[in-house]
Amino acid sequence: MEAGTMSEIAKTIGQRVRNYRIDKGLSQEKLAELSGCHPTYIGQVERGEKNATLESIEKIASAMNVSLAQLFEKIGESSTDSYPMKCYELVAAKSKSEQEHLYKMLVEMDKYKNQ
Repeated sequence: MEAGTMSEIAKTIGQRVRNYRIDKGLSQEKLAELSGCHPTYIGQVERGEKNATLESIEKIASAMNVSLAQLFEKIGESSTDSYPMKCYELVAAKSKSEQEHLYKMLVEMDKYKNQ
């Protein structure tokens, strides 16, 4: 990997951490306090700039009451080029309220298509 290139997994995990943090109403500073990590580190993880250790990710996930299974869900699936996986990644990167709105939009679009 070239210097300056972020790994896709770091970006994906970082985006998920940010979404869960926001969904739980936590600031980066509060999450840092709860997880025992530095606020700058939390920001770097969320931007995918840090290749965080599993120990740090576990502390961050635990502070948000999110399981590692949730955080790593569907990462590394072999069929990432499929449209269902692309849709999953798009939706998983959104907040809970955005996910709900996207789902409702899809349901309405599907109803319209079947008329």
